[in-house]
Amino acid sequence: MVGLQVLCASILALLLGLAALLAGYRLFLLLLPIWGFFAGFFIGATVITLLLGDGFLMTVTGWVVGFILGLIFAILSYLFYFIGVAIVAGSIGYALGAGLIYAIIPDANLIAFVVGLISAIIVAGITLVLNLQKWVIIAITALGGSTAILTSILLFFGRIELTDLGTNPVQPVIQDSWFWFIFWVLLAAIGIAAQAATTQAYVLEAPDSGRAW
Repeated sequence: MVGLQVLCASILALLLGLAALLAGYRLFLLLLPIWGFFAGFFIGATVITLLLGDGFLMTVTGWVVGFILGLIFAILSYLFYFIGVAIVAGSIGYALGAGLIYAIIPDANLIAFVVGLISAIIVAGITLVLNLQKWVIIAITALGGSTAILTSILLFFGRIELTDLGTNPVQPVIQDSWFWFIFWVLLAAIGIAAQAATTQAYVLEAPDSGRAW
């Protein structure tokens, strides 16, 4: 039987995933602080896991530090548009870098964390310097939405656990299963196509009150 925590996490991941997948670009300013919160929460909880050696989110300290850092990231994302874009782009860069290390060395948590941070900085820098915000946002939100939806499904049916969320649990699943890999790619492609079709004449503009470039 699905526990309450798992059920709530699954529903939340599904709703956020659908919003990001189909309307990520249009909802980007709304999603920025939410994405920023989860990015900060993940970083804070991961750092505590590395320092204390316990499982991801297995201690009260991990939850508290993650929540505080999540709030800081959320506020920064809301107040400063370019910081929000950098956090979103960086979170994908982190997932790619850390995921690559975990695919090679499954238990190399510290190395994965460092490589993930470096990848995050590189991806965020490229996005800002080359002014690729629109297409990066569309691609990132579609991929992120697809990943969140798949995470929701896997979590609900017990393929992954809550404690696995700190180690990019979707990556090994799509590596080991062609079905889930194709599902993930097709879902992301649908999201990219849907967003591209519905935003042809729409250009996101950050508010002037401290959130512009």
